[in-house]
Amino acid sequence: MIENIRLAFRGILSHKMRSFLTMLGIIIGIAAIIAIVSTIKGTNEQIKMNLVGSGSSNVQVMLYQGDWTYETEYNGVPEGVPQMTESILEELRSIKNVSDVASYYYREVYEGVSYLTTSLSGGYIYGIDTNYLSLCGYTVMEGRAITQRDIDQKLKVAVLDKESANTLFAGEDAVGKTIEIKGEPFTVIGVVEEMNSYEPTINSVEDYYTYSYSYGSKVYIPESAWAIVYNFDEPQNVVLKVNSVDDMTDVGKAAAEILNSYVTSEDDTLTYKAIDLMEQAKEIQQLSEATNRMLLFIAGISLLVGGIGVMNIMLVSVTERTSEIGLKKAIGARKGKLMHQFLTEAAVLTSIGGIFGVVVGIVLAQVISRISETPVAISIPAALLAVVFSMFIGILFGLLPARKAANLDPVEALRRE
Repeated sequence: MIENIRLAFRGILSHKMRSFLTMLGIIIGIAAIIAIVSTIKGTNEQIKMNLVGSGSSNVQVMLYQGDWTYETEYNGVPEGVPQMTESILEELRSIKNVSDVASYYYREVYEGVSYLTTSLSGGYIYGIDTNYLSLCGYTVMEGRAITQRDIDQKLKVAVLDKESANTLFAGEDAVGKTIEIKGEPFTVIGVVEEMNSYEPTINSVEDYYTYSYSYGSKVYIPESAWAIVYNFDEPQNVVLKVNSVDDMTDVGKAAAEILNSYVTSEDDTLTYKAIDLMEQAKEIQQLSEATNRMLLFIAGISLLVGGIGVMNIMLVSVTERTSEIGLKKAIGARKGKLMHQFLTEAAVLTSIGGIFGVVVGIVLAQVISRISETPVAISIPAALLAVVFSMFIGILFGLLPARKAANLDPVEALRRE
């Protein structure tokens, strides 16, 4: 085998231009496949990030009425929906791949939060526990977060996100000042900012409703102070921190099933559902699969053309080396040895083309990314598979020339000299 590889390299180097032109079809085909696969993978990751957020693997499980999240402000407090007791939260924490859980109240507010003459024209108010902010990836920029003492003593304190703080205080220090929430005074104790925050691209009304639950001005108060502003027994939602983005769908379904087991309402439209962003990402990705398959098919055709080129040049090589083959057969070389020699040469030729094709494909993918601003993600398994596949192409299309060389009559071959 080593001798065959050495002979293959010698043959390739002795006809450099011909070998390069032979490899060109393989290089183009592999480069096209690598570039396409990298672009597809990058686009899919971008879709996932656009929906899930940068590095976030949290799952929101909210109370729905039919296809819409339940609005207590308009529909009143529903019967038969349990409060999130510690035992329920512990049950949720026991779900596989869940590292933490937080419960929260939630309402969308319109001019319900104000400071002096300035109001939030839209936004969201949350009644949270002590670990909600850290679980959701917030860091304290000023002041402090909500503590267990705030909850136990039902203190009227509030934490603002960066957007609501800028809106209400226009760059002034917010900590220590008093805002009003539905006419009740709350002291601002901190300002937070979401770590690894990601702004999604919103192109439609559907996109807006998909993202609206987590983007916009936010005000956080202790969950025990919720009754001061709103009803005491309103339904709560939960957010679960999942170990991996890929586990979000399964965790969301399991959490919704647990919570629905506690719902005793006669209204069968009242159910807890996970906001399954991963499932939405998969659906969007599937829409482009037909186009992706077509692109890969076209790239595969160029590989087929490259394989035919390999077969053609190997047939020429057999013709050129007829006397060499005849001499080897005359001194006892067997058919199998000759076939291995020519198959090795074809495999080496296409493998080198495959390696060059991977390099060119990576460069091409980066160029496409810069020109079209399309994200790319290089797939190492795809690159390795491409090299192996190019070797297979060489063996497949080298069979006919190898068989021709092995079946040459030594007398006829020597006579051609």
